[in-house]
Amino acid sequence: MKSALGRVLVGIGVTAALGATAACGGQGTDEKDSGSKKPAAKATPAAQEGLKPLTEAQLTKAAITKADVKGYRVGNTPDDEIPEVSVPAKPATCQAVADMFLLGTEPDATARVSRSLTSLTQTDGTLLRMGLLAQKEADAKKVVADLRTQSQECNSYEHTDYKYTGVKPLKDPGLGDESVSYTMTSDIEGEKFPVTYSVVRSGSTLVVFYAMNALGGKAPEVPAAVMEAQVTKLEKTV
Repeated sequence: MKSALGRVLVGIGVTAALGATAACGGQGTDEKDSGSKKPAAKATPAAQEGLKPLTEAQLTKAAITKADVKGYRVGNTPDDEIPEVSVPAKPATCQAVADMFLLGTEPDATARVSRSLTSLTQTDGTLLRMGLLAQKEADAKKVVADLRTQSQECNSYEHTDYKYTGVKPLKDPGLGDESVSYTMTSDIEGEKFPVTYSVVRSGSTLVVFYAMNALGGKAPEVPAAVMEAQVTKLEKTV
């Protein structure tokens, strides 16, 4: 039987499957200073993007397995639960937060992998997801900046006929090159579930951690051990 999260993501996936876009880009080089007093050449847009996106194969290699996180079963997230297309949110000032619910970003990730984690010991109803999103470095920085701003300014929004309230920032987990964390309450098929997100940027890759309390109650925590294991493995792999 699908979880509440699975049911809503499948529904959203049907809507999102109506279209798709792909991001692409190149890498440029800066001109060297000739030694004259002419103004230094400006970096090209491609150079300003910094690190290139990782490939899907690299993301897959960097994704945690059960060997990396003791006490958890780790499985692939079904493709129909990670739609490829952004669905408009109301108000639009909450779009980045809404997109991240589906592991989406603007600009689009060039590759994504996702894993579902199940604790072998805890019975508190917490569902865990992890996603690795390949971006150009400049785009990854923009996504984190948008999430940081919107988690502070966006209190509630509607997305694919579902409501999300109580959006508020949480303590920065302090991982990778930069990170942001926030919580909200989702109203799915009349049931309210507290959810927590932590998003870490490591170079050009976004590492997304999602926790939902399927039993309701207080906002769940994303286990620090899981976050640290994934970020460490990513940084050692690439």
